[in-house]
Amino acid sequence: MNKLLPFLPERPVKPRNSGITMVMDKGLSIREAEDFMSVGSEYTDYVKLGFGTSLITPGFEKKIVMYKKAGVIPYFGGTLFEAFIVRNMFKEFIDFLDKNEIELVEVSDGSYDIEHKRKLEYIARLAERGTVISEVGSKKKDVVYTPDEWVAMMRAELIAGSVKVIAEARESGTTGIYNEDGSINNKIIQGIAEHVKLENVIWEAPLKSQQAWFIKHFGANVNLGNIAPAEIIPLESLRLGLRGDTFFQFLPEELKQ
Repeated sequence: MNKLLPFLPERPVKPRNSGITMVMDKGLSIREAEDFMSVGSEYTDYVKLGFGTSLITPGFEKKIVMYKKAGVIPYFGGTLFEAFIVRNMFKEFIDFLDKNEIELVEVSDGSYDIEHKRKLEYIARLAERGTVISEVGSKKKDVVYTPDEWVAMMRAELIAGSVKVIAEARESGTTGIYNEDGSINNKIIQGIAEHVKLENVIWEAPLKSQQAWFIKHFGANVNLGNIAPAEIIPLESLRLGLRGDTFFQFLPEELKQ
């Protein structure tokens, strides 16, 4: 970390368990991915090849290799998992993971309703193969869970074998843990934070206002996801108090006068 300025919050080095940033690759070209890694690899922990884009993005295999060489962990979006499962193609999904040497797997049920017991079974089976992160929450605006339901599902999935649980927000940041206008659903988020270890939760936060809120409430090393590639440096600036939204967050009181 740059030591030129005092009072910058400490950021753990990679591989880290907290302060994780997950970036959404929604179909970057190889050249765009190279440019992204040239400035963002130090600050990016996971790159999600969003939804089912890996099936149709030319050269995605080269990007997987590139991300790994840059010290970033790539994985397929949970919607791809659901697309295989709805077609009763779990074995084929495993084959696709193995073929592309993808160790990290996201298990979700945001688009396709999977009985939670069955989802837990998938998590347990995939955890025997490698690392699993699971996503909680629906992409459908008419599916609403209570804070207690969020907590119960997250806890169960962590017990089943997930190393992290993702709090759903979609790439638009307008559902799940947020209201339709992108504002924070305090009741849900506070309910989760009180009963699930923060280091085990990745909060999807594609909007700057959402990222700033989490950093102000949970600190510089809160886990954040669904970040756009072009926003990786701006987000790290937010984490360090090098942007207006969090400028005074980490300064001592005598400098805040």
